[in-house]
Order: sequence, then structure tokens, then C-alpha cells
Amino acid sequence: MDKEPAISTHNVAQLILLLAGLTAIAPLAIDAYLPAMPLMAAEFAVSIHDIELSLSLFLAGFAVGQLTGGPLSDHFGRRRVIFIGLTLFCVASMGIVLSHTLLGLWIWRVVQAIGGGMAIVNSSAVIRDISSGRDSARYLSHMAIIMMIAPLVAPLIGMVCLHLAGWHSIFIVLFVYALLIGLLLYRLLPETRVKAIQTTSALKRYIEVLSHRKALAYLAAQSFTYGGLFSFITASPSVYMIYFGVSASVYPLLFAVNVLMMIVVNRINVRLLHFYDPPCLLKLGQILQVITGLTMLLYILISPAPALAIIVIGIMIFIGSQALIVSNAIASTVEFFPRSSATATAVLGSFGFLSGAASGLLVSSLGDGSLWPMITVMSGCAIAGLTLKTLILHSCQEHPQNKTDC
Repeated sequence: MDKEPAISTHNVAQLILLLAGLTAIAPLAIDAYLPAMPLMAAEFAVSIHDIELSLSLFLAGFAVGQLTGGPLSDHFGRRRVIFIGLTLFCVASMGIVLSHTLLGLWIWRVVQAIGGGMAIVNSSAVIRDISSGRDSARYLSHMAIIMMIAPLVAPLIGMVCLHLAGWHSIFIVLFVYALLIGLLLYRLLPETRVKAIQTTSALKRYIEVLSHRKALAYLAAQSFTYGGLFSFITASPSVYMIYFGVSASVYPLLFAVNVLMMIVVNRINVRLLHFYDPPCLLKLGQILQVITGLTMLLYILISPAPALAIIVIGIMIFIGSQALIVSNAIASTVEFFPRSSATATAVLGSFGFLSGAASGLLVSSLGDGSLWPMITVMSGCAIAGLTLKTLILHSCQEHPQNKTDC
């Protein structure tokens, strides 16, 4: 039987820090250039919506990168795919800097996203390679706490770069950051993939993940919680700045408190993992999200003028609960696929992004200037995730197909 690679406690701490830095590439690449969008639109002589499309293309490319990088990593090893992905990311970042057309921006953003997705999908896979069960969930929570700094500082980095050297410097910073992470990983990251003869094709590995009913249950949980998160991200500017009338300088603070809440809950999750298994804490997070979502729905139903403070607190609890869901869902899923953990992680990540994109589109289409679309979609995602996961697990217990499936 293959054993997990033996890595010292000190080296594990180093790896978690580096893997968090690797994973932070995604929020940095998404959020850092948001302040520069109007200037980029003016320089390319296009509408800001054309520049915004580059963000959608990035999300799509990121999902493709994850789906590609997962099975490649399981077959060829973590290190090789990470460095291929980071190389693509760096080349594309410089391609964006040198782009003079909108089409060039779009193409290089897709390439950048594919490279980023290929590299980042390995973070959770490496954690699974070196740990399992509660240890795996604890490491993922530690990694999540560190990488959550990125969404807090990314817009600030973008704004500073924009004022000092123009929008091109944002992508130069991304290039330098990815290059430094790659050099550190090259020096400090061992090959952690369990060495075994891999005779299963990528398609069969994906089918293996998607046909495992318990894995599907946890996949549903993570996908719908991402849907709730992106519902908030999509609607929060109009809700906070237009409905409640807060200023543009206050809005980032109201957004940041949710990230801080997730950090706090992540710390709580790490502590609780000493006493409870990941599936138990996953369920706790889902129940908390459902209760919070329904409470906010009831509040805006009975209140003619909802108070900003109450909505902010409710959203903080809702978004904070995601910290109990995501890391425990990943840990619970990859536990079933020791030889294909990167493939399983790729499925989790890509479905999460797709769910987030769909919920964001739904919120936008339902937007009527009130709180209802955002709170309704957030609550609906929470209810759907818990319900679907419960039904699948119940079906698994009632009608097990085989011991490996259920």
C-alpha cells in the first residue's frame, strides 16, 4: 500500500504558506485590475463592458485550467504541472502588458487564467498527498486563512500601481509575484504525488469522481456555497452604494468585514477539527447559512426599511459560514481519491466557479434595486446545497451500490 510522503512539521508549515501564496494568484489576478477598468476602456477606445468581459473570460479560462491541470497533475506529478501553469501565467501577464488591442487583452487573459488554474488546482492536491482526514482539513483551513489576505489587499495594490505607473504595472506586478512563487516552490516543494503506474485516462478519472455519490454530495455543498458567495459579490455594489447609499470609500470596508469574518471562522474551524470530523463541521456551516439566509429574508419581509447594520451582520454570518463549508468539503471529497486528488480538486473548483457565475448572472437578471434578488438567491443556494447533499447521502445509505461508492 502506498504511503503518504513523510514531511517534517516545519516543512509542512512552509508548504502551507507557499501553497497559500500560490492560491492567492487567483484573487490577485481577478481583483487587482478592477480599479483600472475605466482607464483601460479609454485607452482601448471601447466600452467598460468590453473590459469587464475580460473578467468573465478569465473565470472561464480558470475553470478550463483546473479541469486540465487536475488529471495532468495526477499523471505527471504536481511539480511539473505547477511550473507549466506558472510559466503560462507569467508569459500571458507580459502579453497583456504588450497588448494594444482588445482582442489581444481577451486572448492573453484566457491564457493567463488557464495557466493559473493549472497551477492552483495542485494546492489542495498537495495537501491531500501529505495528509488525510482532520489533518487535511486543518491544513486547508490554515492555507485559507493566509490566502484570504489577497482579496483584502488586491484592490489596494491595483490602485497604487494605477496611480504610480499606469494599468500596465498591475500585470507586471502579477508577473513578478508569480515568478517569485514559482522560484520558491521550485526550491522548496518536493514531488508529493504518490508514485504509481497510472493507467486510467483523464476522462475515466473525471467519471470516477462524478459517479461517486458521496463525492457528489460534497461537490453540491461546495458548488452552492460558491453560488451564495458570488451572489453577494455581484450584487453588493448596488445594494450597499445605491440601495443603502453608502459612499465608495465605505463600501470596501463593508466588503472587507466579510473576509475578516471568514478568517475568524476558519480559526474556529481549525480548533473544532480537533474534536469533530470534516463532514460534521460541513453540515454545521450549511445549517448556519440556511438559518441566516431565511432570517434575512424574514427581516426584509416584515421591515419596510431594513437597517444597514442588520443586513451587514447577517451577510457577515452567511459569508463567514462558508469557511466551515469549503475546506471541509474539499477534505471530505479528496479523501475518496488518494491517487486522483488533483482531478477531484479540479472538479470541485471548476463547478464552484460555474455555480458562482450562474448565480451572479441570476442576481443581475433579477436586479430591481431592492434587497430581494441578492438575499433570495443567497438563501436559495444555501437551501439547495444542504438539501441536495442530504438527499444524496441519504440515497447512498439507503441504496449503496458498492463499498467504494458509499
